[in-house]
Amino acid sequence: MAAFKVAKFAMLAVAASGFSLPANAASDYPTATVAEYVYACMKSNGENRDMLQRCSCSIDVIASVVTYPHYEAAETFKQMGLVPGENGALFRESAPAKAANAELKRAQAEADVRCF
Repeated sequence: MAAFKVAKFAMLAVAASGFSLPANAASDYPTATVAEYVYACMKSNGENRDMLQRCSCSIDVIASVVTYPHYEAAETFKQMGLVPGENGALFRESAPAKAANAELKRAQAEADVRCF
């Protein structure tokens, strides 16, 4: 009887440990970044409940594919690449900028397939 109680307790402990694991990779992204992405996505695609779900799904997929430091680098290259002329050329045309943007585009394509 005591062995049954120990086994039962062990099974409950194992089951409970699964609840303490992080839900997904999006938890590694700062809340402000996730909110900003979802807000911009909804502004572009429609401001309704369905788009909230789809845009939230999208950032979750991106977070599962791209680490936050890589996402941050790609977004920085993208924003700085908007600077006109020679000043923005480094952020548009360098090998690191192209690699970061390609990685982000692949993640966004995966998110589009899964969520939209």
